[in-house]
Amino acid sequence: MLDSRRNIALACALSALAGYVDGIGFIHLGGLFVSFMSGNSTRMGVSLADGHWRSAAEAFGLIVLFVIGAAAGSLIVLGRHVHRQSLVLLAEALLLAAAALCYALGFSNAAVAAIVMAMGMENVVFQIEGGAGLGLTYVTGALVKVGQFAAVALSGGPRWGWTSNALLWVALVVGSVCGALAYHWINLAAIWFAAAAALALSAMVAATRQLDSLNRKIN
Repeated sequence: MLDSRRNIALACALSALAGYVDGIGFIHLGGLFVSFMSGNSTRMGVSLADGHWRSAAEAFGLIVLFVIGAAAGSLIVLGRHVHRQSLVLLAEALLLAAAALCYALGFSNAAVAAIVMAMGMENVVFQIEGGAGLGLTYVTGALVKVGQFAAVALSGGPRWGWTSNALLWVALVVGSVCGALAYHWINLAAIWFAAAAALALSAMVAATRQLDSLNRKIN
C-alpha cells in the first residue's frame, strides 16, 4: 500500500492527523485514547483486575465506537464508488466537524464519540478489496516493519526500504505534539483544525483521482 510517493505522502498526512487528534483526546480523557485501541484494551483489562468498573466501561465504550467507525468506513469502501477514498475522508471530516460543534454546544461526551468514530473510519482509507487496511492511527506495525526492513538492508537488500514506515511514525509523533499544544491553547475546539485538514485531504484525493482519469482518457 506504500508503493508510491503519492500513497506515502497521503499515509503520512493521515498519520499526522491521527497523532494530532489522539494527542488532544489523550489529554482530554486523562490517559485514554481516541485512536489507539491496544492501549485502551490494556487499560480496560487493568481496570477490570482492579475492580474499577467505570474506568473499564469507559475504555470498552471507546473501543466499540472505534469499531463502529471502522465498519462505517468499510461500508463506504465496499460500495466501490470511484471516489471511495475521498468519500471516507469526507465522512471523517464531517464527524470531526460534528465533534467540534458538539463541544461548542456543551456536549463534550458526544464530541468524544464522534472523534473516536472518525479515527476508526480513517483506518480504512487504504482498504483493498474488502480486506484489511493500513493502520494509520497506530504505528506498532509500522515500527515492526522498520525493524524488518532494516534487517533486510543489513543483509544486502534494498537500503532504504524502512524509510516509508519510519516516516509514518515520525508523522504521528509530530502530529501528537501539535495536538497537545493546540489542546492546551483552545481545548477541544482544536478539533476544528483536524476537520479542516481531513476536508482538504478529501478534496485533494478527489482532484488527483479525477486528473488520473483524464490522463488515462487522453493517453
